[in-house]
Amino acid sequence: MEPEYPRKMCGLEGMPGGIYTLGKLPDGSRKSVAIVGARLCTGYGSEQAYRFAYALARAGVEIISGMAQGIDSCAHEGALDAGGSTTAVLGCGVDVCYPASARRTYARLKESGGILSEYPCGEPPLAFHFPERNRIISALADVVLVVEARRRSGSLITADLALDQGRSVLAVPGRVTDKLSEGCNWLISQGAGIARGPEDVLAELGLEETGSNQDLPQNGMHIALTPEERIICLAIRRGVRTRNALADDTGIPFPRVNELLTRLQLSGAVAASGGEFQCRIPLK
Repeated sequence: MEPEYPRKMCGLEGMPGGIYTLGKLPDGSRKSVAIVGARLCTGYGSEQAYRFAYALARAGVEIISGMAQGIDSCAHEGALDAGGSTTAVLGCGVDVCYPASARRTYARLKESGGILSEYPCGEPPLAFHFPERNRIISALADVVLVVEARRRSGSLITADLALDQGRSVLAVPGRVTDKLSEGCNWLISQGAGIARGPEDVLAELGLEETGSNQDLPQNGMHIALTPEERIICLAIRRGVRTRNALADDTGIPFPRVNELLTRLQLSGAVAASGGEFQCRIPLK
């Protein structure tokens, strides 16, 4: 085994004999958390994935995920924005950006994080690759955190694999009426740890918080929104993520939507990834 082969994958059953990489390799000496969840997540899910990743990365924890749309991409973005370390495990070759909506995240990971895969360069994102790669995501982590997931989902497969590999599993609770919280609430009912905030994950890792209020970047926490900006943010939280869709949903003219999105991004209230937008501030 080459010395660069990720330490946390060594000795586990079913690991690939070699991997392909871009950027940095995971640091086996650091604590790490895999953040996984739904692709078609809610605004609540995207906010929590970003919040946990940002705070954990600030505390020196490496973030592992799969660069999928939704929870995965929010987790990578949170870690990168915190100046932390994050690695994406792909279900295709490392030279293939999938999904296409993750182009911005993919570019940032190549520059400041890491990308790895067991599949050779040029390998397309075939459906069966994704459940296969989940065993690597869990293997690279000390803790697997499920943020938002349906009862039957790839995220719960990752949680099962984590338990088989001797990793801890935590879940972010959600409303009992929300389909995308069924998986997390079920995991908790089966004995998974409850992650109410980043401090719960740090405690599971045996770490302490390194400062007060690590939840989100401060430039996005206390922003006074205009009525139009609030309408845009609320629509994004409902899952309306693109410029055209926001204009159609809100009835605000497209040029004005562009102007509002630019202001919201500059203030830190909204972030863009692959042509889609995410709201990063709490809305009451």
